[in-house]
Amino acid sequence: MTLDPQSIARTVQAGGWNLRYYEAGAGHPVVLLHGSGPGATGWSNFSGNIEALAEHFHVYAVDMPGWGQSDAATVEQLDHVETAIAFLDALGLEKAAFIGNSMGGQTSLRLATEHPDRISHLVTMGPPVGRMATLFGPGGGPSEGLKVLIEAYRDAGPENMRRLVEIMVYDTERFATPELCQARSDAALARPEHLRNYVDGLPEGAPLPKWVDPDLLPGIQVPTLLIHGRDDRVVPYESSLYLLANIPHSRLVLLNHCGHWAMIEHADEFNRLVTDFIAHN
Repeated sequence: MTLDPQSIARTVQAGGWNLRYYEAGAGHPVVLLHGSGPGATGWSNFSGNIEALAEHFHVYAVDMPGWGQSDAATVEQLDHVETAIAFLDALGLEKAAFIGNSMGGQTSLRLATEHPDRISHLVTMGPPVGRMATLFGPGGGPSEGLKVLIEAYRDAGPENMRRLVEIMVYDTERFATPELCQARSDAALARPEHLRNYVDGLPEGAPLPKWVDPDLLPGIQVPTLLIHGRDDRVVPYESSLYLLANIPHSRLVLLNHCGHWAMIEHADEFNRLVTDFIAHN
C-alpha cells in the first residue's frame, strides 16, 4: 500500500501557528522534522519513510512555520523548538522520538538540550553545528550546497530547482528527475510569502536565528543516532563526527554514495536503521 498524502494530512493550532502535518501508524510517537529549502515539507522530505516507520510507530511529519502548508513566518518569529513543544502539547504527547534532517536536525539537537524531558530518542541527518562553521566553505562562508539553496529561494523556477536537487543528492540520474524538479518548483512557487520571508531574513540568520549551544551537547542523555552522507555537499560529514565526539550515548552511520538527503537516497536502509534503533534503545 502506498499512502496518499491527502488522506493522512491534518492541521492543528499549536503555539499560535496553524500547522500542517501528516499522521500515520500507532505506538510510540515519532516526529519527523524536515530541512530547509524551497518547496520542503514534511511530506516531500519523508514520503519514502512515513509508511515504513508507521508499521511500528505513530508517525507525525510536520510542516514547520514558514514551510509547506503551515503559516508563513518571518525570521523574527521563528523558534522551531518552541513550535515543536507546542505541537507535542497540542496533540497531548508527553514525549516523542525526534528525527530531523539538516535544519530539522539542528532543531532536534536544541530540543534535546533545552527540553530533555520531551524527547525519547534523537536521530539526525546532516545537521549543521555552529562550532563546525569553518568547514562550510572558505573563511567559514556558506557551503557549495547552501549557496545553491539560497539562489533557489531567490528564483524557485525549475532550472534552479534542478541545480538544488542535484547538489542535495549523490545519484543525480536517479533522483534529479524533471518531474521531481518541476514538482518542487511548483510547491515552492505556490507559497511566495515563504520564499520572500526566507530571503528577507537571511541577514538575521534565517532559517535558524538560534542554534544549539555546542557546550550543552555532552549533556544530551537520550539515545542518539547520527546518519550522514559521505558525499554531502551542503553540510560536511565532519559535522556529525563532531556530534559523535560530544554526545555521550551516540553512534554514527556514515553512508557512501549519499548526499544531504540520506532518508531519500537510502530510504530502505534508513527505515531499517531508525526502526531498529528506536525499538531497541
